[in-house]
Formats: sequence, C-alpha cells, structure tokens
Amino acid sequence: MSTDTPTIDAPTQADAKGKRLVLDESAINAAKSGLDKGAVTPHDAPWREDIIKLLNDALATELVCVLRYKRHHFTAEGRASPRIADEFLVHANEEAAHADRLATRISQLGGEPNFSPDSLTQRSHAEYDESLDLTAMIRANLVAERVAIETYSQMIDLIGDKDATTRRLLEDILSDEQEHADELKDWLEE
Repeated sequence: MSTDTPTIDAPTQADAKGKRLVLDESAINAAKSGLDKGAVTPHDAPWREDIIKLLNDALATELVCVLRYKRHHFTAEGRASPRIADEFLVHANEEAAHADRLATRISQLGGEPNFSPDSLTQRSHAEYDESLDLTAMIRANLVAERVAIETYSQMIDLIGDKDATTRRLLEDILSDEQEHADELKDWLEE
C-alpha cells in the first residue's frame, strides 16, 4: 500500500481536493482473524467501549420507560382512560422492543447488556412516574419521550460515522420516539 495516499479512516481536507480515498488493507486483513469477536472488527475498536456505555444507558432508559408505561397502563382511570391505557401498553411493548434491539447490539459489539435493577434508575435518562391522574401520566410520558428524543439525537451526533450500524439503529428508534411524542401531545390537546 502506498504511504502517500490517505486512507478512508483518516480523511483530511486534502481528500476533498482530489486525493484518492483508499481502504485500509491492514484493517481488512485483520478482520479475517479474531472470528470469536463476531461483528466487532478493527474499525469498531477505538470507540467500542464508549458506544457500549452509551447503549447501556439507552437500554436503562428504555427499561424504565417500559416500567412507567406498564404502571400507567394498569392504573389509568377516567373517561378516556381505557383507550389511552391500551395505548400505554402498546408504547410499553415498543419500548421493550427497543431495549431488546439495544441489548442485541451491545452483545454484537462484545459488551454485556446491563439489566441490573439496582442501577436502572440511576443510569436512565428518563424518570419513572407513579402519577394517578391521567393527564399527569400523559405529561410524564411526553417528558420522557422528549428526553429520549434529545438523548438519541445527541448519541447519533456523537457516533456519527464511527459505527454506521449503531447509528442506523438509533435513528430507527428515534423515529419511533418522535411518533410517541406526537401521539402524547395530541392526547394532551383532547
């Protein structure tokens, strides 16, 4: 490999001025070994631990959201509550699916998904809520969804091009969280 040609993992301003981008052949060859690492390749190595930490915090957030939505599902009362309580359960199941996807990605990166109940609320970006008033429940869930939107947006920016698979996963989850927030906002206006 020529030493005067920049590699794809070290883009510079010169790249935009006509120099060629070339793949890092040594990293490609290194990917042929270490099969016990599964999806983790040399490209992932510099950021892997940081990404796993971000994902474990997101996992804690999703799990707290599942618990909050489930509580609200079972305790919602009032005229509009049967319909909204059913939707709380739908949201709880969607948040559980997010948690499963995050745990899968953590495992793919060679990390350990942290499901420890002892530290769940400390690691979560969103809060648990025990409101009994339906409007307060909707408001608490909207706040949590907005927090999730902000944290996923920041995570996507932080990860950038460091891990395209994780970035796409977070973008997909972010889209769901935005839909949840819009739905909750509509309920507050009813």
